[in-house]
Amino acid sequence: MGNASLDRLEERIGYHFRDQYLLECALTHSSYANEQKVKRYKDYERLEFLGDAVLEMVSSAFLYNKFPDKKEGELSKIRAALVCEQALSECARRLGLPECLRLGKGEEAGGGRNKDSILCDVTEAVIGAVYEDSGELEPARRFIMAHILADVNDLSIHDAKSTLQERVQMRGGHVLYRVLGESGPEHCKVYEAGVYIDGELAGTGTGRSKKAAEQQAAAAALRGGQ
Repeated sequence: MGNASLDRLEERIGYHFRDQYLLECALTHSSYANEQKVKRYKDYERLEFLGDAVLEMVSSAFLYNKFPDKKEGELSKIRAALVCEQALSECARRLGLPECLRLGKGEEAGGGRNKDSILCDVTEAVIGAVYEDSGELEPARRFIMAHILADVNDLSIHDAKSTLQERVQMRGGHVLYRVLGESGPEHCKVYEAGVYIDGELAGTGTGRSKKAAEQQAAAAALRGGQ
Protein backbone atom coordinates (compact mmCIF):
# COMPACT_ATOMS: atom_id res chain seq x y z
CA MET A 1 0.00 0.00 0.00
CA GLY A 2 1.51 3.30 -1.10
CA ASN A 3 1.80 6.52 0.82
CA ALA A 4 -1.17 7.97 -1.10
CA SER A 5 -3.41 5.18 0.19
CA LEU A 6 -2.15 5.74 3.71
CA ASP A 7 -2.74 9.47 3.37
CA ARG A 8 -6.36 8.85 2.35
CA LEU A 9 -6.81 6.47 5.26
CA GLU A 10 -5.42 9.10 7.63
CA GLU A 11 -8.05 11.53 6.32
CA ARG A 12 -10.80 9.03 7.14
CA ILE A 13 -9.31 8.26 10.54
CA GLY A 14 -8.97 11.95 11.34
CA TYR A 15 -5.35 11.70 12.46
CA HIS A 16 -2.09 12.24 10.55
CA PHE A 17 0.80 10.09 11.72
CA ARG A 18 4.24 11.47 12.33
CA ASP A 19 5.51 7.91 11.79
CA GLN A 20 3.36 6.10 9.22
CA TYR A 21 5.23 2.89 10.00
CA LEU A 22 3.03 2.52 13.08
CA LEU A 23 -0.10 2.70 10.93
CA GLU A 24 1.37 0.16 8.52
CA CYS A 25 2.08 -2.21 11.40
CA ALA A 26 -1.48 -1.73 12.70
CA LEU A 27 -2.72 -3.00 9.32
CA THR A 28 -0.38 -6.02 9.16
CA HIS A 29 -1.71 -9.46 10.13
CA SER A 30 0.69 -11.99 11.60
CA SER A 31 0.19 -14.25 8.56
CA TYR A 32 1.63 -11.53 6.31
CA ALA A 33 4.49 -10.68 8.66
CA ASN A 34 5.47 -14.36 8.90
CA GLU A 35 5.58 -14.79 5.11
CA GLN A 36 7.97 -11.91 4.49
CA LYS A 37 11.59 -12.90 3.91
CA VAL A 38 12.63 -9.40 4.86
CA LYS A 39 10.80 -8.47 8.06
CA ARG A 40 9.75 -4.95 7.05
CA TYR A 41 6.65 -4.81 9.22
CA LYS A 42 5.68 -6.11 12.63
CA ASP A 43 2.16 -7.48 13.00
CA TYR A 44 -0.59 -5.59 14.79
CA GLU A 45 -0.84 -7.75 17.92
CA ARG A 46 1.18 -5.54 20.29
CA LEU A 47 -0.62 -2.41 19.08
CA GLU A 48 -3.94 -4.21 19.52
CA PHE A 49 -3.01 -4.94 23.14
CA LEU A 50 -2.29 -1.25 23.71
CA GLY A 51 -5.38 -0.06 21.84
CA ASP A 52 -7.66 -2.39 23.78
CA ALA A 53 -6.50 -0.81 27.05
CA VAL A 54 -6.92 2.73 25.70
CA LEU A 55 -10.40 1.93 24.39
CA GLU A 56 -11.49 0.49 27.73
CA MET A 57 -10.19 3.51 29.63
CA VAL A 58 -11.74 6.11 27.30
CA SER A 59 -15.12 4.36 27.03
CA SER A 60 -15.25 3.74 30.79
CA ALA A 61 -14.48 7.38 31.62
CA PHE A 62 -17.02 8.58 29.06
CA LEU A 63 -19.83 6.39 30.41
CA TYR A 64 -18.90 7.16 34.02
CA ASN A 65 -19.42 10.86 33.37
CA LYS A 66 -22.39 10.55 30.99
CA PHE A 67 -24.45 8.36 33.31
CA PRO A 68 -23.64 9.46 36.90
CA ASP A 69 -26.62 7.59 38.38
CA LYS A 70 -25.89 4.19 36.85
CA LYS A 71 -24.26 1.40 38.83
CA GLU A 72 -21.11 -0.45 37.83
CA GLY A 73 -22.99 -3.42 36.42
CA GLU A 74 -25.16 -1.24 34.22
CA LEU A 75 -22.15 0.72 32.95
CA SER A 76 -20.30 -2.52 32.17
CA LYS A 77 -23.28 -3.76 30.16
CA ILE A 78 -23.45 -0.57 28.11
CA ARG A 79 -19.69 -0.56 27.51
CA ALA A 80 -19.76 -4.18 26.39
CA ALA A 81 -22.44 -3.34 23.81
CA LEU A 82 -20.58 -0.30 22.52
CA VAL A 83 -17.16 -1.92 22.07
CA CYS A 84 -18.13 -5.49 21.16
CA GLU A 85 -16.61 -7.32 18.20
CA GLN A 86 -19.51 -6.49 15.91
CA ALA A 87 -19.38 -2.77 16.73
CA LEU A 88 -15.62 -2.54 16.19
CA SER A 89 -15.69 -4.55 12.96
CA GLU A 90 -18.41 -2.27 11.60
CA CYS A 91 -16.24 0.71 12.54
CA ALA A 92 -13.39 -0.87 10.57
CA ARG A 93 -15.60 -1.26 7.50
CA ARG A 94 -16.81 2.34 7.67
CA LEU A 95 -13.19 3.51 7.75
CA GLY A 96 -12.18 1.26 4.85
CA LEU A 97 -9.72 -0.78 6.89
CA PRO A 98 -10.47 -4.11 5.14
CA GLU A 99 -9.04 -2.83 1.84
CA CYS A 100 -5.90 -1.65 3.62
CA LEU A 101 -5.09 -4.88 5.46
CA ARG A 102 -1.92 -6.85 4.76
CA LEU A 103 -2.78 -10.55 4.92
CA GLY A 104 -0.83 -13.70 4.18
CA LYS A 105 -1.91 -15.79 1.20
CA GLY A 106 -3.67 -18.40 3.32
CA GLU A 107 -5.57 -15.87 5.41
CA GLU A 108 -6.52 -13.93 2.28
CA ALA A 109 -7.85 -17.08 0.63
CA GLY A 110 -9.78 -17.92 3.80
CA GLY A 111 -11.71 -14.65 3.72
CA GLY A 112 -9.72 -12.97 6.47
CA ARG A 113 -10.30 -9.54 4.98
CA ASN A 114 -13.96 -9.76 6.02
CA LYS A 115 -13.64 -11.61 9.35
CA ASP A 116 -15.16 -9.65 12.21
CA SER A 117 -12.51 -10.96 14.62
CA ILE A 118 -9.64 -9.60 12.50
CA LEU A 119 -11.37 -6.28 11.80
CA CYS A 120 -12.10 -5.83 15.50
CA ASP A 121 -8.43 -6.44 16.33
CA VAL A 122 -7.26 -4.03 13.61
CA THR A 123 -9.53 -1.27 14.92
CA GLU A 124 -7.97 -1.64 18.36
CA ALA A 125 -4.51 -1.70 16.76
CA VAL A 126 -5.21 1.59 14.99
CA ILE A 127 -6.22 3.11 18.34
CA GLY A 128 -2.96 1.84 19.80
CA ALA A 129 -1.01 3.27 16.87
CA VAL A 130 -2.63 6.69 17.25
CA TYR A 131 -1.85 6.70 20.97
CA GLU A 132 1.74 5.57 20.48
CA ASP A 133 2.42 8.00 17.63
CA SER A 134 0.97 11.03 19.42
CA GLY A 135 2.40 10.18 22.83
CA GLU A 136 -0.78 11.36 24.52
CA LEU A 137 -4.35 10.23 25.09
CA GLU A 138 -6.33 13.05 23.45
CA PRO A 139 -5.91 12.06 19.75
CA ALA A 140 -6.91 8.48 20.55
CA ARG A 141 -9.86 9.75 22.59
CA ARG A 142 -11.02 11.90 19.66
CA PHE A 143 -10.81 8.88 17.33
CA ILE A 144 -12.83 6.72 19.73
CA MET A 145 -15.46 9.40 20.28
CA ALA A 146 -15.84 10.10 16.56
CA HIS A 147 -15.87 6.55 15.24
CA ILE A 148 -16.92 4.22 18.06
CA LEU A 149 -18.92 6.12 20.68
CA ALA A 150 -20.64 8.53 18.29
CA ASP A 151 -23.96 6.68 18.48
CA VAL A 152 -24.40 7.18 22.22
CA ASN A 153 -27.53 9.29 22.63
CA ASP A 154 -29.54 8.24 25.64
CA LEU A 155 -29.31 5.19 27.83
CA SER A 156 -32.67 3.76 26.85
CA ILE A 157 -31.64 2.66 23.35
CA HIS A 158 -28.71 0.59 24.61
CA ASP A 159 -31.02 -1.72 26.53
CA ALA A 160 -33.79 -1.57 23.94
CA LYS A 161 -32.94 -4.79 22.10
CA SER A 162 -32.67 -6.89 25.23
CA THR A 163 -35.78 -5.30 26.75
CA LEU A 164 -37.79 -5.92 23.59
CA GLN A 165 -36.52 -9.49 23.33
CA GLU A 166 -37.54 -10.24 26.91
CA ARG A 167 -41.02 -8.76 26.49
CA VAL A 168 -41.74 -10.57 23.25
CA GLN A 169 -40.38 -13.90 24.50
CA MET A 170 -42.61 -13.69 27.59
CA ARG A 171 -45.63 -13.88 25.30
CA GLY A 172 -44.11 -16.52 23.05
CA GLY A 173 -43.28 -14.22 20.17
CA HIS A 174 -40.30 -13.99 17.80
CA VAL A 175 -38.06 -10.98 17.06
CA LEU A 176 -36.14 -10.50 13.80
CA TYR A 177 -33.98 -7.57 12.59
CA ARG A 178 -33.36 -6.65 8.97
CA VAL A 179 -31.27 -3.95 7.31
CA LEU A 180 -33.70 -1.94 5.18
CA GLY A 181 -31.20 0.33 3.48
CA GLU A 182 -27.97 2.27 3.66
CA SER A 183 -26.81 5.65 2.41
CA GLY A 184 -23.73 7.86 2.38
CA PRO A 185 -20.09 7.24 1.40
CA GLU A 186 -18.38 3.99 2.35
CA HIS A 187 -16.47 5.49 5.29
CA CYS A 188 -19.52 7.29 6.72
CA LYS A 189 -22.55 5.13 5.98
CA VAL A 190 -25.93 5.52 7.64
CA TYR A 191 -27.94 2.32 8.02
CA GLU A 192 -31.69 1.88 8.35
CA ALA A 193 -32.94 -1.20 10.18
CA GLY A 194 -36.34 -2.63 10.92
CA VAL A 195 -37.46 -4.91 13.73
CA TYR A 196 -40.14 -7.49 12.95
CA ILE A 197 -42.25 -9.15 15.64
CA ASP A 198 -43.94 -12.33 14.51
CA GLY A 199 -43.38 -11.23 10.91
CA GLU A 200 -44.85 -7.74 11.30
CA LEU A 201 -42.74 -4.56 11.11
CA ALA A 202 -42.83 -3.04 14.61
CA GLY A 203 -40.27 -0.24 14.37
CA THR A 204 -37.48 1.28 12.29
CA GLY A 205 -34.33 3.18 13.17
CA THR A 206 -31.15 4.63 11.70
CA GLY A 207 -27.53 4.73 12.88
CA ARG A 208 -23.91 4.85 11.77
CA SER A 209 -23.68 1.10 12.35
CA LYS A 210 -26.11 -1.75 11.81
CA LYS A 211 -26.11 -2.39 15.55
CA ALA A 212 -27.01 1.22 16.36
CA ALA A 213 -29.81 1.20 13.77
CA GLU A 214 -31.21 -2.00 15.31
CA GLN A 215 -31.14 -0.45 18.78
CA GLN A 216 -33.06 2.57 17.48
CA ALA A 217 -35.58 0.27 15.79
CA ALA A 218 -36.07 -1.66 19.04
CA ALA A 219 -36.56 1.60 20.95
CA ALA A 220 -39.19 2.66 18.40
CA ALA A 221 -41.01 -0.66 18.85
CA LEU A 222 -41.03 -0.19 22.61
CA ARG A 223 -42.39 3.33 22.24
CA GLY A 224 -45.11 1.83 20.03
CA GLY A 225 -46.32 -0.35 22.87
CA GLN A 226 -44.46 -3.61 22.23
